[in-house]
Amino acid sequence: MISFIQYTLNIMSNLSNSHNSNTGSSQNSAAEGTMERGSCILVRYASQNSLDESSQKQHPRSNGKDKTVGGAYRNNVHTQRSFDAMNNMREQNLLCDVILVADGIEIPAHKMVLASCSPYFYAMFTGFEESRQDRITLQGVDHRALQLLIEYVYTSVVEVTEDNVQVLLTAANLLQLTDVRDACCDYLQTQLDPSNCLGIRDFADIHGCIDLLNYAETYIEQHFSEVVQFDEFLNLTSEQVVNLIKSDRLSVPSEEKVYECVIAWIQYDICTRQSFLADLMEHVRLPLLSQEYLVQRVEKEQLLKGDLQCKDFIIEALKYHLLKGELKSTFKTPRTIPRQPVGLPKVLLVIGGQAPKAIRSVECYDLREERWYQVAEMPTRRCRAGLAVLGDRVYAIGGFNGSLRVRTVDVYDPVQDQWSTCNSMEARRSTLGVAVLNSCIYAVGGFDGSSGLSSAEMFDPRTQEWRLIASMSTRRSSVGVGVVNGLLYAVGGYDGASRQCLSSVERYNPAMDTWTQVSEMTDRRSGAGVGVLDNMLYAVGGHDGPLVRKSVEAYNAETNTWHKVADMAFCRRNAGVVAHKGMLFVVGGDDGTSNLASVEVYTPETNTWRLLPASMSIGRSYAGVAMIDKPM
Repeated sequence: MISFIQYTLNIMSNLSNSHNSNTGSSQNSAAEGTMERGSCILVRYASQNSLDESSQKQHPRSNGKDKTVGGAYRNNVHTQRSFDAMNNMREQNLLCDVILVADGIEIPAHKMVLASCSPYFYAMFTGFEESRQDRITLQGVDHRALQLLIEYVYTSVVEVTEDNVQVLLTAANLLQLTDVRDACCDYLQTQLDPSNCLGIRDFADIHGCIDLLNYAETYIEQHFSEVVQFDEFLNLTSEQVVNLIKSDRLSVPSEEKVYECVIAWIQYDICTRQSFLADLMEHVRLPLLSQEYLVQRVEKEQLLKGDLQCKDFIIEALKYHLLKGELKSTFKTPRTIPRQPVGLPKVLLVIGGQAPKAIRSVECYDLREERWYQVAEMPTRRCRAGLAVLGDRVYAIGGFNGSLRVRTVDVYDPVQDQWSTCNSMEARRSTLGVAVLNSCIYAVGGFDGSSGLSSAEMFDPRTQEWRLIASMSTRRSSVGVGVVNGLLYAVGGYDGASRQCLSSVERYNPAMDTWTQVSEMTDRRSGAGVGVLDNMLYAVGGHDGPLVRKSVEAYNAETNTWHKVADMAFCRRNAGVVAHKGMLFVVGGDDGTSNLASVEVYTPETNTWRLLPASMSIGRSYAGVAMIDKPM
């Protein structure tokens, strides 16, 4: 049999002879671009006409080929064309030197191509006995996944779907095709929901997909209340349930949800699971449940009555509720520590306000998506109110309803997007200052419709009652308040007697129930917004009679001194102020002429202000503002 090389040389010789003969001869088939039988699959030569001068003219090159004058020539599509050609050969089983077998299905391939793309195959074909084999069976690999991965090696394309993602990730992980494994992980992230996140987390753990595992665990913690409603949770092992509920990062509307999910898990298979009850209840923070819930639900639960250790947990919780003041703060166990979810997306909540009359509307700014949207309106119109966030609820306190100064309190549940009411204050108060201190709400000063107030009161959420505390030395309406190092500061305001705006500041000590004077601000400010960053108290804007300020000053409690910081872009009084992630957000207010819809943000590290990219739907002054977790 003639060799391929000799065969090619003969053809070249014949073509050379034909070129030297009469090129016009009709018998010279080679000169017309044809070959003797059998040669057409190898070489096709151009006709004589293609060799004339015109054929040598330069024409623009396409398909990634660039003319090179000196230096290196590079064809940008060479690699792609080469792999396309190799894939065509694979599909026709040409020059393949290995057959991979999975589930009895044979897949031909080229060792060189596989080794160039997969460290697994490189090791197999260069250092193990498979390098001398032309048929290799891969144990535990799904044949569909193997087929897709071999095609990916040749084409760089693979389609990840709901039907193939699990077998594809498993096989890609084994064959060390990390790009495909990561693509599968990315796909699974997009498919996470409360019904499947526990399974996806376990799948990621088994296959060492760390990023997917961390993402799934965070998702579970942030959506815990929904996750526990599905069968995946009920089918967890006791150890898995413990690992889940002991996390400080669980995001739950209340500890009741954790308690209820434990009872549901036990009752799903009570015969085999009741022995795990005490191990699980150890991680339920019963002291953080309301006293009413403890007495009405927990203490009466039959499952707990027969377990001595669980009884001890209930006694601990009831004892915690009996303690008051400092005694309660010193009573510490792992179950008295509130959970602290991290990494939750935040929204800026703006409630009511004056636009130009008292309004009911409430809107949120999503910091991640940089957009505003409406949520449930308040039950009644309310402006000049105080706002406090306690636990997972937002309290709108006092204010003006368009006709009267009120003492009522409305409570917003962001998860349910619903409003309810709670006990009213002792006094009617508008333009009051409100702050949270030691898990209680303090309402300070304000205006009752006839005079400014020096009185203050405190709301205890455990008893759901308001009670008066010591009064300030000065009547203060349009007062701002903030908490630094466990002490409450009442900043500026208007006393109504001297008809002057105030620069004075008072500090309240809850342990002593006393107020004391501290250093005055450098400027008189009524209607100033007050916020706290890194134990520094900021007084923002406000007015002194007709003069509306854009200036801002900060108070250092350690040195008892005030100092100026950068001015805002706009003059603002009666604006809402809230701190978040080391920044101060100043919302709305008015400039003395009109209400403002813009929001400015202060960064202390650079001592600069910037505007949020989007403004509220309407201008609002006297609105309440808070930063809360985005409802899931």
